[in-house]
Amino acid sequence: MEYRCVKCGFPIKTLFVQYSPGNIRLMKCENCRAVADEYIECEIMILLIDLILHKPQAYRHLLYNVLNSETVNLEGILWKSTVGFLLLDAYRSLLLSRSNEGQSSSMSFSLLAWIFQKMLKDVVLGNVMFLGVFLHASRILLNTSAGASRFKDFLLAVLISSYFKIFLVAMMVWNFPSSVIYIIDLFVLSSNTVALKVITESAMNRILGVCLVAHAVKFFVVQGLELRYLRY
Repeated sequence: MEYRCVKCGFPIKTLFVQYSPGNIRLMKCENCRAVADEYIECEIMILLIDLILHKPQAYRHLLYNVLNSETVNLEGILWKSTVGFLLLDAYRSLLLSRSNEGQSSSMSFSLLAWIFQKMLKDVVLGNVMFLGVFLHASRILLNTSAGASRFKDFLLAVLISSYFKIFLVAMMVWNFPSSVIYIIDLFVLSSNTVALKVITESAMNRILGVCLVAHAVKFFVVQGLELRYLRY
């Protein structure tokens, strides 16, 4: 993906001109005449706050100007993001299983094997259905192409914008009710919506529809597996 102005999303050749180490001049957008990317000179904490606030400018900076094929290895980031996404999703499934089964100081090997099997099926089937429906709905509702490069852009946007899952790690230290997990899921949904809006520049109602359908399918698949396990 090429560099973009964080204000209007207009393509730009370069973000800044460096005269000497530590001496740069930020370039202006030819379309809106504003500074193309002001986050270059901002602290990382400001970017994180703007991402949490769902500001499209922060998402454009991250998805276009930071995760750019000219500056980083996108293949490596894609694989690492996928592994992190699946691990956090597995931990989410584990937390729900523990809340449903109740806290127990000692668990038998058969129970541990059952939980692991359930967690594996939840993560694999749930995310396969999620990505499949997400890409199919995007082609239908957003009229997007189905090329390999476009698929990678969509996948990377979904993985990166699911960063709210990292807050599940806090449940290793503090005890929270299981409802917090679903609140985090809602934040992931809203973050995916903003990221897809930045990538496609499509109408918000269509983008929200794509994300809602994909997350709903994943939710019902996981719940269906849960009901199936409760019968045995």
